[in-house]
Amino acid sequence: MSYQVDIKLSQSFKPEDYSNFEKIFKGFDKNKNGVMEKEEFLDLLHALGYRDFKQEDANRLMEGVEIVDPNHMTFTEFLMMMKKLVDKEGKIQLDSFINKAGKAMVRVSKGDNSMQFQTFSEEERTAYVKVINSSLADDPVCKKYLPIDPDSNEVFDRIKDGVILCKLINKAQEGTIDERVINTKENMNIFQQVENLNLAISAAKSIGLNVIGLNYDQIMDGKNFIMVLGLMWQVVKLVVLSNIQLKHHPELIRLLNPGEQLSDLLKLSPEQLLLRWFNYHLKQAGYDKKITNFSGDVKDSEKYTILLNQLNKNLCDKSALNEPDKKKRAKKVIDNSKKLGAESYITPDDIVAGNSKLNTLFVASIFNAYPGLEPATEEEKYEAAKLLDDDVEGAREERAFRMWINSLGLTDDNGEPIHINNLYEESKDGILMLRTLDKIKPGVVNWKIVDKKPNNPFKKTVNCNEVIDASKKSKYHIVGIGGGDIRDGNKKYILAIVWQMMRAHSLQVIGNKTEEELIAWGNEKVDDDSLKVKSLKDKKLGNSLYFINIMKAIEPRSINWDIVVTDKDDDESKQNNAKYAISIARKLGATVFLVWEDIAEVKSKLLLTFLASLYEVGNNYKPTH
Repeated sequence: MSYQVDIKLSQSFKPEDYSNFEKIFKGFDKNKNGVMEKEEFLDLLHALGYRDFKQEDANRLMEGVEIVDPNHMTFTEFLMMMKKLVDKEGKIQLDSFINKAGKAMVRVSKGDNSMQFQTFSEEERTAYVKVINSSLADDPVCKKYLPIDPDSNEVFDRIKDGVILCKLINKAQEGTIDERVINTKENMNIFQQVENLNLAISAAKSIGLNVIGLNYDQIMDGKNFIMVLGLMWQVVKLVVLSNIQLKHHPELIRLLNPGEQLSDLLKLSPEQLLLRWFNYHLKQAGYDKKITNFSGDVKDSEKYTILLNQLNKNLCDKSALNEPDKKKRAKKVIDNSKKLGAESYITPDDIVAGNSKLNTLFVASIFNAYPGLEPATEEEKYEAAKLLDDDVEGAREERAFRMWINSLGLTDDNGEPIHINNLYEESKDGILMLRTLDKIKPGVVNWKIVDKKPNNPFKKTVNCNEVIDASKKSKYHIVGIGGGDIRDGNKKYILAIVWQMMRAHSLQVIGNKTEEELIAWGNEKVDDDSLKVKSLKDKKLGNSLYFINIMKAIEPRSINWDIVVTDKDDDESKQNNAKYAISIARKLGATVFLVWEDIAEVKSKLLLTFLASLYEVGNNYKPTH
């Protein structure tokens, strides 16, 4: 036996990969005779970096390769297996398979020394692509990209220049990105593609999505399909669920429980509203069971059948209940949903498997097509509008602070991501604020006295008192605020504490610079003396030219001066410039949580975070050519 192999086989790998394979294989060749124990193949794969491989994965690699000795493996046989994972250019190898649950998956491995083994669901990718195709179908800029084949991995190529992602984010939350700054021309260069991807990632972060660890390079080079799909899922979910709120559907007032106020509906996330809506119709149908999730509770299709029949008895019968085969029953449910005009993002297999993501999209599509709720009266619409318009400035601050907290990557004790929908309500038991305080300054919270599941006002008060103590240890200004104020949801005091957290974090990220040092830095970047300021309360900041000129100093190519209004100072010009400034900052990779009104109205608090984000970008910026 020897390590001589067919020349064509050896040339099918990069030289460095081949050398690494040979080196590792020799380490498992105990007798130095050109063969290794077949049972050690999994250990060899782990040594190569495929640490997530299991025995079943090693067995699949051996399938189709003729192994002469049932107990041993030659170097040639080993290389034949490795050829399944990596080609000569080290490109990603995609391999479809069916997991134990009968779910179609795709394996992803990276052809380099940082090899990782990943899987993603084909059904989920397919559903996300269907949402993209339908939601962007009428966008003239997206016509050259669409439709994307939902049954292939074409989507990963179509999103590489960032246009689709930027457009999708604006579908999820209108106005997040100033579309004038999206590069859309044919044959974009690398700099323009990077700008778009930075814009998409930063914008996603600004609306509270978790993009920690994701950067433009991973999207352009396809190095992490899992993270890209993770972002895609979050955006797609927002797109499909964006209208499920009181603002768009005042008739959701019908979902109020006895003793609740209209404000209680504002506390609920779209998913929680969907659950309540589903159960409302089940109750109206005289059905005595409830659902608590969009996975196991709906996989038998029984409750779906009742829901659709309650929504429209003429179009949706209950014959599916007589069907013993769960897959056929699920197909009848999907067919009935189409009769109501619902988009089909799901397959019978997804329902039977209890895929919570795809079931959530399915229920949302049914709601969007056919809510089936009695319309709100004019008086009810008035009350809802009044509630939504109340304290606009405070609402903007709450939104900015909430999105900032969501961007921190907080997790619960089980490692699950924490996503908040209402800062005031979710601060009342103290846990959220304590986790945030501890994230900014680890060790500042005395967790020994904290009750993670407070079930009465006393325990909540103890937790909130610890918020006050930890805030004081963090050197925050906490005069006249007590734990009871947080427990009672006092908006003013909650905003006051969270603002100090956000301020501390923003300055911490840039090396604990002071506000004065930041302003001095900004003034150095601005070459027009008339734009320089002494404080962030200076009214001249309202036209955004100060910030736009700072960004010009960081990256001159980022500014299109034909868009910037320099000769007017009216409200429309301020709005125009502020929207542009925010999106340009995001193109440079800045994390921005304020909205254009905050700049135009010179809200000094949020302008500080904006300037800090520009400082961070300016000191770390590396031009892309």
